[in-house]
Amino acid sequence: MKANKLIAVLIGAGALAGTAQAQDLTGTLKKVKDTGSITIGHRESSVPFSYLDDKQQPIGYAMDLCMKIVDAVKTELKLPNLKVNLQPVTSSNRIPLLQNGTIDLECGSTTNSTARQQQVSFGPTYFVINVTAAVKKSSNINALADLAGKTVSTTSGTTSVPLLKAYEKTKNAEVKEIYGKDHAESFLLMADDRAAAFVMDDILLAGQIANSRNPNDFKIIPESLRAEPYSMMLRKDDPQFKALVDKTIGGVMKSGEIEKIYNKWFTSPIPPKNINVNFPMTPAIKEAFKNPNDKGV
Repeated sequence: MKANKLIAVLIGAGALAGTAQAQDLTGTLKKVKDTGSITIGHRESSVPFSYLDDKQQPIGYAMDLCMKIVDAVKTELKLPNLKVNLQPVTSSNRIPLLQNGTIDLECGSTTNSTARQQQVSFGPTYFVINVTAAVKKSSNINALADLAGKTVSTTSGTTSVPLLKAYEKTKNAEVKEIYGKDHAESFLLMADDRAAAFVMDDILLAGQIANSRNPNDFKIIPESLRAEPYSMMLRKDDPQFKALVDKTIGGVMKSGEIEKIYNKWFTSPIPPKNINVNFPMTPAIKEAFKNPNDKGV
């Protein structure tokens, strides 16, 4: 009887401990524990960060890093069978869908800006880009100032056109803008001559060019409107989940595993067309990996 009573007490204590743990959870981790699922927001054409393969499944550099976070959540919450939902997002709706709980983590090509930090939080910087423009080689456009009087395309909900209008060499230029719903559409507006240039982040331009029918028809202007850090987005004021994200991604960087993941997506042939965006690590990217941080611009 005594042994049975002891077992009952231990079981009861374990149940109480489990309840306490559940009560101690807050924010995203509590939501995930309660629902048994986590929802990842992904892009459909942010090559090679987050995009659809030939089976219409999201893949990419950002997706690989976010799946490291999913694995950490499974371990932390002891949920090996955690359900992972995948939700497409756009530049325009990614922040509202995160804020309203539709997605729990956004994995794409999002700039960590101080303005966005008023609405959301970010994990450690996993890429650093330069904002510039892609044009046709036949366009005779060789500098951003050459865009004066021209139409440019960009993607809805991005920071590109405001930067162009604030840039010293183009702030007095008359530039008309048209918007694509995603980067693929914005690139097509330029490729089909509805716009003279596609203003966007250099690596996304490189991805679109590499994926295009005739990559040799295009070039990227070697001029920068601004350097910007990319990272995954999570909800603001969620210290438990933020700590898990920072620890997980910081660990990938400190261990050197990030180099393997980087080379897989930026210096090797990638699906579905086995193209190589050929974008070796820049000094700014190496520095971000060496000293993980979530500083915005």
